Order: sequence, then structure tokens, then C-alpha cells
Amino acid sequence: MRTVISPINERPDRLPPGQHWSNRLHVLGISPPPDIDLSRYRLKIFGSVEKPAVLTWEEILDLERVKLIADFHCVTRWSCPDVEWIGFPSSEIKKLVNIKETAKSVMVHSLDGYTTNVPLEYFFDEDVVFAYRLFDRPLPSDHGYPLRLVVPKLYSWKSAKFVSGIEFMDEDLPGYWEQRGYHILGDPWREQRFWR
Repeated sequence: MRTVISPINERPDRLPPGQHWSNRLHVLGISPPPDIDLSRYRLKIFGSVEKPAVLTWEEILDLERVKLIADFHCVTRWSCPDVEWIGFPSSEIKKLVNIKETAKSVMVHSLDGYTTNVPLEYFFDEDVVFAYRLFDRPLPSDHGYPLRLVVPKLYSWKSAKFVSGIEFMDEDLPGYWEQRGYHILGDPWREQRFWR
């Protein structure tokens, strides 16, 4: 298993403006954690792809495994340093589906109805993973069990919990919080918290 250290951890301005360090990951979400039966869990990859794919939990565990070390920045102004995630890199998806050239963004779907959009140039960064372990323990339910997207370069509402679907889109459409006024991108170093 290789280790990836996010480039954000090596920035001279490692703590984005308006943030303060916290020694723990706080729990925020739109609903309580859903009940999960891993034998029935499926990760669907669809949208602007030549042939959609559906992965079982066992197939997810067979994908390349990496450890990611990255700071975690919440739009509510706290940041947690050096969080350790284990999962598969987003680049593994390119091996599973043929993404159409028209695709510009992904919409990540969650088991609780949550969605968030991520432009492809961020989604396929080397430090983007779908995590199933946190600090080398199984991902806790309130942190997104069984699978959580982690996008270190964006505010953490983009790091969707309870992931069940990856939809490739030809345009960058807003997800749950983006429809409610959060910024369409969410870059912490530009303080892109809100756009309405």
C-alpha cells in the first residue's frame, strides 16, 4: 500500500484564511447515518460513460489501496491536520468505465439523499480517495461508513459521506448544499464558502 501526502499539507499557507485548527473531526451531516448491509451495498458509476458499472463491496476492496494523509477543512471554520484515510484513489474509476470526452464534472450521490458536485480536474487529483478506513480503523458510521469521498483541496462538504453513486456529467450542476447557497467549487484558500 502506497502513502499519498496531500500537497495542501506542504503549502506555506497550510491553514486557509478564516480557519482555526481543531484536534478532532467534528460530525456534521443532513441526517443520521443510514443502516448498511454490506452484502447488499452497491457503488454505481454512471452518466457520461460508455458503459456504466456497479461494484459490490468485495470488488471495492479489490481496488488499489492507498493511505492518504491530508488536512481536512470544514466550511464552518475548523480544520483538522494530518487526517489519515485508507481507501482507493479516484483514478481507479478510469479503469472501470470509459468516461466520455464530454464529461466535465461528477455528482457524488449518497445513501441518505445527499449530493455534491466536483469538477473533473479536482476529482482526479492524486490526493482524492474513496475512504473506508479512518486512522487505520473501519470508517465510523457518523464519518460516512461504508465509503466516503475525500477531496482535500476543497471544503469538506465536498467529501461526501455514505457514497453510493458517481455520476459523470457534461456540465457542473449544483448538489445539495450548492443548491442552498454554498459555493459551486468551495476552495478554502479563496474562502469560497457561499455564492448566493
